[in-house]
Amino acid sequence: MDYATAFQSIVADERYQRNLDWGESRPGHPEGTVRAHIAEIEPNLDALAPKLSETDRWKLRLLIHTHDSFKAESKPGVPITDPASHASLARSFLGEFCPDEDLLAMVQYHDEPFALWRQVEAKGKYNQQRMESLIGNIKDWNLFLAFNIIDGCTEGKSRDPLRWLFTALSGKVESSFTEADIIG
Repeated sequence: MDYATAFQSIVADERYQRNLDWGESRPGHPEGTVRAHIAEIEPNLDALAPKLSETDRWKLRLLIHTHDSFKAESKPGVPITDPASHASLARSFLGEFCPDEDLLAMVQYHDEPFALWRQVEAKGKYNQQRMESLIGNIKDWNLFLAFNIIDGCTEGKSRDPLRWLFTALSGKVESSFTEADIIG
């Protein structure tokens, strides 16, 4: 798979370009637009680059540029597996350029760790079946955790969900990334 070529095709696509300026400042995303969010998290990839292969850096660029790029066309408040969710729309779009099933799962489930953390915050526990499903759906946990660090370390986001994720996954998945890699 040529991830660099897939990336170039995605960023040139008119659907991607059309959605970049969607969004306004809101909790968790004070930067506002999808374009501004991408610009804010791209330096996080640079910060993690020494721990990543060139191929993984291209895969992460694909995730960075697709994960939220279809919020403008999504139905708000639906589950991430709903075909109208921003995650499902992003997965479908990425799938046109990249047949990597693990990357497609990562785009689909990129918000799942945060959703599980919100359950813990609200109820003191999380849905174990959802966590097991997440663990089963993601194959490359090194890449998925790197993406979570990249996406979760912005000015508008608390690092608490990431810290919780590393604790919750301890002993369940293998990754060279740890809580010590959280940026900021």
